Amino acid sequence: MKMNLKFKKIITAALGCCMILSGCGQVDVAENSESVPQIISTDTVADDTVTDTEEIPTTALTGGKSKKRSGAGNEDTVRITTQEKKSVETSAVNVEELPTYAPPENGLVVENPNAGKKKEKSSDEENSENNNNNDSNSESGDNKNENSDSSQESSEKRTVPQNPTVQELMDYMTLEEKVCQMFIVTPEQLAGYSDNYAGTDTQNGIKNYPVGGIIYFANNIEYYDQTAQMISNSQQYAKNTCGAGLFISVDEEGGYVNRVADNLGMTSFYDMAYYGATDDTVSAYNIGSTIGGYLSGLGFNLDFAPVADVNINPYNELGDRIFSSDPQIVADMITNVVSGLQNSGVCATLKHFPGLGAEGGNTHTDSFVTIDRTLEQLRAEEFVPFRSGINNGVSCIMVGHQIVSGVGDGLPSDLSYEVVTNLLRNELGFNGIIITDSHQMNTIANVYGSGDSAVMAIQAGVDIVLMPYDIASAVEGVCSAVRNGTISESRIDESVNRILSKKSQLGLL
Repeated sequence: MKMNLKFKKIITAALGCCMILSGCGQVDVAENSESVPQIISTDTVADDTVTDTEEIPTTALTGGKSKKRSGAGNEDTVRITTQEKKSVETSAVNVEELPTYAPPENGLVVENPNAGKKKEKSSDEENSENNNNNDSNSESGDNKNENSDSSQESSEKRTVPQNPTVQELMDYMTLEEKVCQMFIVTPEQLAGYSDNYAGTDTQNGIKNYPVGGIIYFANNIEYYDQTAQMISNSQQYAKNTCGAGLFISVDEEGGYVNRVADNLGMTSFYDMAYYGATDDTVSAYNIGSTIGGYLSGLGFNLDFAPVADVNINPYNELGDRIFSSDPQIVADMITNVVSGLQNSGVCATLKHFPGLGAEGGNTHTDSFVTIDRTLEQLRAEEFVPFRSGINNGVSCIMVGHQIVSGVGDGLPSDLSYEVVTNLLRNELGFNGIIITDSHQMNTIANVYGSGDSAVMAIQAGVDIVLMPYDIASAVEGVCSAVRNGTISESRIDESVNRILSKKSQLGLL
């Protein structure tokens, strides 16, 4: 490109003036380089130019919040040493080891032991936490205000009173926590998978749903130490969460229903019909005390045994699990089994009120099982063993799913107010804990939803729902029923008081 002649002359004159001025105050740049600051480009830095510094965006120091230049949309750039960078990265990760924790005198901290301690934080850490909270709220679509944040902080600082009375613990518990006490679930329902060790997932499950108890099956029981540790861990999680330990339960009847003895090589017994054939009450007590001994040694405190049904129909689903077709022999035998269990520190459970021995179906697989028995027949035969067990102080009674034609309301027994409250609670005078049979069985699961069946059982007068098909739906169903007035909170308190009173007797508070 050719330069205009006139413009060329102007440039030449200007250069001449500069040369004259520089001659008056010339500086030797080579000799005085220290006085001239060196400029390093923030865009590209050669590896051999800077060896101990590295550029990082401001967001690494401000917890994710970009510090903007005035009038610009790009991030500020900060240059720090490698050593400083490592310090920032460590601060950002901040993986703390939990210290050995001694609970405060007035109670046990529910959350992380550090939750109640004021930890000094750098502004970077605070910014990072605030930004994470904002991101979480944005992603979930929640618009939480300062009041909700304060409530959450207050909730985190809740403490569980140590060695509380039943009333103190009831006053402490929220509605949801009280409702959760009215359920016994499998470990799989807490952990989300088959769990044999009660680790972090079980702990989180109990925090989400502080249930009243856990029922274990053969697949959860591998060997002695594993079983004992699994139970111990679960108990500790529950006490730390809501102040009450768990009912640790199992079906351990003897005979071919032997979850623990079969897996761990404990003393086993013949089917109960074998002992009932001779009305051997001494053996009945020994069965209870032996089973109670090894169960309590492992940490179990609730056995869903003995079977108190009378073998009226030999084709019933229970078969040789029943002691006899003679109501009085059944009464004698189950009373001694109950004594043996409870003298060993394990709560006994009579089952399956109002009697399952006359049925010809199967409550596990059939959608409806109806027993054609009048109320007079029930009183003359099926009620005899239950009345005997009640008079001898049995802790729990399980109500089955059978529909009894003579009762008249056409509902499964554990959903029937007539059966649970009018007959078992009022007529037979039972003041202990009433438990449903498993709500995962087809007679309940195929007909009623988890929420509806739980609500109906509690309305009927049941204290504990065993194995709801979906614990989340069951708890929410009951809580919603209380909030809308379908179930009174005093009805919940009645059962929870009964549950916690028994746990207090067992040393679980």
